[in-house]
Amino acid sequence: MTDKAASSQGIASPATGVSAQTRTMLWILLIVYIFNFLDRQIVNILAEPIKGDLGLSDTELGLLAGPAFAVFYALLGIPIARYADKEGTNRVRLISLSLAIWSAMTAVCGLAQNFVQLLFARIGVGVGEAGCTPAAHSLIADSVAPEKRSSAIAFYGLGVPVGSLLGLIIGGIVNDLYGWRVALMLVGAPGLLLALVVLFVMREPRHSRPAETAVTAAAPLSTGEAMREIFASRAFVYILIAASITAFLGYGKGLWTISFFIRSHGLSTTEAGLSMAVVLGLAGVLGTWLGGKLADTYGARDKRHILTFPAYGMAIAAPILFLGYLMEDWRVAVALLVVPTILNAAYYGPAYGCVQGLVQPRARAVAASIMLFGQNLIGLGLGPFLFGVMSDALQPVAGQESVRWVLYGAAWLGLIPAFFFWRASLRLQAELKSG
Repeated sequence: MTDKAASSQGIASPATGVSAQTRTMLWILLIVYIFNFLDRQIVNILAEPIKGDLGLSDTELGLLAGPAFAVFYALLGIPIARYADKEGTNRVRLISLSLAIWSAMTAVCGLAQNFVQLLFARIGVGVGEAGCTPAAHSLIADSVAPEKRSSAIAFYGLGVPVGSLLGLIIGGIVNDLYGWRVALMLVGAPGLLLALVVLFVMREPRHSRPAETAVTAAAPLSTGEAMREIFASRAFVYILIAASITAFLGYGKGLWTISFFIRSHGLSTTEAGLSMAVVLGLAGVLGTWLGGKLADTYGARDKRHILTFPAYGMAIAAPILFLGYLMEDWRVAVALLVVPTILNAAYYGPAYGCVQGLVQPRARAVAASIMLFGQNLIGLGLGPFLFGVMSDALQPVAGQESVRWVLYGAAWLGLIPAFFFWRASLRLQAELKSG
């Protein structure tokens, strides 16, 4: 489907206004991304039982949740994205293979008998997941009109809160019934079947282009050329900084807020999982969808407004989040986390939609991979780990409340990405491309 055709039809919903092939692609990619985050984030709800069973410290727990996954994910993401940007690459096959690898390694995590074994299994999950999102964003950008790109990528981004929600619910319930090992094997196995669905149902748009289009396609950019074009955009640099800090705070809070409710409020893994599923799941779904919708609606009038909601939303979220961590009644605390979760989740579609519009098509997967490099190396790689280090450091003073103290500071640090999203918005009018 060409940009021109997509532009005339729109994609306000993935179920209407696009071809059946594009609708199918969007829905399958959403399901793949749900599995992506389910397998990645289920360790958050299983952190406390894993710690007790294997005798881990908070630092080791943070290492498993963060750097073990993120370093290899980030380092492999750019070369895999370069491969995805090549005209002859079948991105559907790439996504299918990646899904099979990370699903198998998630199941292997459940077999680990010590810290080192679990560490290598988590590395395997990161290696597999590195091939998914850059290729998926590139597929979406090739199939959807520029003015609807934020909504389409936000739809794909619903996999983040939905996958996190399912991970919390499934992980918490299955752990209480059968243990953390069964929970990991249970969520990993179905991804192998989904990989076959991706392979045999989805189609690579490049293969459906007219012959004359393929012949006249522009030569691929070299890695240096792609990097120079991407980092020549000041807006991209600001978005990269904002998104990386957002991920640092989001991944850190995602792991340790659950531990906070278990340690400080005495909830079981099932209770914490179900409670946080409302916040991280349902509120995240609403925020992700709303961010993409508002970006396309108001960005059509003024491109600066594509990032208005993420910028101002994160600034508003900071004090409310602080109050949530301050509360002694866990029900009030959960309720106060709902609005900040909505506001902090709204950046995904606008940010990644802008990234796809700030570079030419031959550099789209690489641009997305650089964003993911920052978000995962800084965010997932350092967030849970440094939160754990700070919690261990504060234990002599704060005792059982050390995690709560760390979260106090994390709430106010949300003002930093708010500032950079605002700075990026001022550059969009001049830098966004029309195609």
